Amino acid sequence: MNPFIELGIRHDIVNAISELGFEKPTPIQEQSIPVLLTGSNDFVGLAQTGTGKTAAFGLPLLELLDFEENYPQALILCPTRELCLQITNDIKNYAKKMGNVQVVAVYGGANISDQLRQIKRGVQIVVATPGRMLDIINRKAIDFSKVKFVVLDEADEMLNMGFQEDIDSILSTTPEEKKTWLFSATMPSEVRRIAKKYMKDPFELTMGEKNTGNVNIEHEYYIVRARDKYAAFKRIVDFNPDIFGIVFCRTKIETQEIAEALIKDGYNADSLHGDLSQQQRDKVMKRYRDRNLQLLIATDVAARGIDVNDVTHVINYSLPDEVENYTHRSGRTARAGKTGVSISIINAKELGKIRQIERGLGKRFVKVEIPTGFDVCEKQLFSIVHKVHNVQVNEPQIEQYIPRIMEEFKEMSKEDFIKRFASIEFNRFLDYYKNAPDLNAPLEEGRRFERNDERGIDRGNGSGKSEFTRLFINLGSVDEFNRGDLLGYICNQTKISGRTVGKIDVKGVYSFFEVQNADVDKVMTGFKEADFKGRPVRIEISGEGSSESRGGNYPRREGGYNRERSGGEKREGGYNRDRTSASGGFRDFSGKRKEDRPERRRRF
Repeated sequence: MNPFIELGIRHDIVNAISELGFEKPTPIQEQSIPVLLTGSNDFVGLAQTGTGKTAAFGLPLLELLDFEENYPQALILCPTRELCLQITNDIKNYAKKMGNVQVVAVYGGANISDQLRQIKRGVQIVVATPGRMLDIINRKAIDFSKVKFVVLDEADEMLNMGFQEDIDSILSTTPEEKKTWLFSATMPSEVRRIAKKYMKDPFELTMGEKNTGNVNIEHEYYIVRARDKYAAFKRIVDFNPDIFGIVFCRTKIETQEIAEALIKDGYNADSLHGDLSQQQRDKVMKRYRDRNLQLLIATDVAARGIDVNDVTHVINYSLPDEVENYTHRSGRTARAGKTGVSISIINAKELGKIRQIERGLGKRFVKVEIPTGFDVCEKQLFSIVHKVHNVQVNEPQIEQYIPRIMEEFKEMSKEDFIKRFASIEFNRFLDYYKNAPDLNAPLEEGRRFERNDERGIDRGNGSGKSEFTRLFINLGSVDEFNRGDLLGYICNQTKISGRTVGKIDVKGVYSFFEVQNADVDKVMTGFKEADFKGRPVRIEISGEGSSESRGGNYPRREGGYNRERSGGEKREGGYNRDRTSASGGFRDFSGKRKEDRPERRRRF
């Protein structure tokens, strides 16, 4: 018998969640469901993300509401659209064997007319982000006068995102006698004030100590020089061949730059930040959930509410400012009782911040050495071996080719065959990490002020031997170019690989970009007689001189975003797409603007 029955959940709901794989309640579910089923208490539940809070409040709501009536009886507020959709889908799945359960997701970035139509048809449970919910209330398109339950999920996140006034306005439209259930990963003073303001003698449940991290997460940190940060990051990723992770950055620009650098270096990666449209966000998240992306590069705000199973690693490329943000970041892994690793890449100046986070979490972080090139090659080799050992053979399909395969290898010994097969992938890493330097920074060196780019992007294997030349081009943002557009234009015009292009800096009427020294003549030749919209394109070597090593020699990966771009055509699974346009199409460099504008003269 499923133990959820013993908690008081009826059979049709238990049958539905059994099919979803719910075998036994998590601690927060086991402790909270019996209390919430009484329907007589306000409730405060403190538990980490990934511990099953959605079922903890979703299952009791399905027991307590009257689904014969089609008016709003429960309102669930959450901080992000991703979490809003997740909660909505979860509750629908819990209720799939019940009748007439209407759940509507209300969030920004989607068509409000569709949401209004769903509300008008009748709804019992509304799941919403505060901003869009307030917009619908102001339109007088919903009546919360009969709401029985209000759930504030991820309350600390909503307050961190500045939704205090919106929450106040929304709750003012609900009746006094409703019951309020508040769930939060941490309990800062702002959340405590909400509980005091809107609740009467709430039942409080704390799973673990307040503001502590998930016990199933290992916390590690690596100390590197700022200039080696990106190279160290890549080496950590290569040392974990099966990584499926989220990489956190502090700013949107840093997020985009790191994602672009990873894509050029052959990794399956993409970025998630606030400048993306809802359509673009949905596309990125679908690819990540389908595991077509190995690394998701995100800001704190963009990643809030992401609930993806089996995330193996969270990597803090930049440390957050607050301990609470670190808690939410690390909570993206080790969900549903599984284990995970939270990695921080820091310089020695940031050791104090690590100690501060340790005190806040009540957990000791482990200092780990950046793996050597040999360590990475060894790890990759045995990853190949394990994949071969565990691969599923499609006997009916492969059988017809076996005679030809055996004929091809008939003069090769078993040992020789194994060596050659393993070397296909192993040689790539062996060549790249040959003579790879030690990237671990001495503590005393890290304490000195380093006037280096904090992002440390495009440093290659850290050897400092590969140099780039900085070039000027008389095209910029007024010509409707962003970094991705300019990168595509340069590669189309010169037939060079995007991997050999370093930093791109787009200004108003001009831009700078870097290419490997060996490709400078090729770029000059490619633009010799080029024109853009009837204006000659001018390329010059920048007076600022060449930049430092940018790591253009990373080995290509089959099947990743590592195909050379030779035209504006969009390729399935390839890199040559416009990652920044809402339409998802590649820029047309034929000379036509999106809207007709008079050609303006510019002097350089």
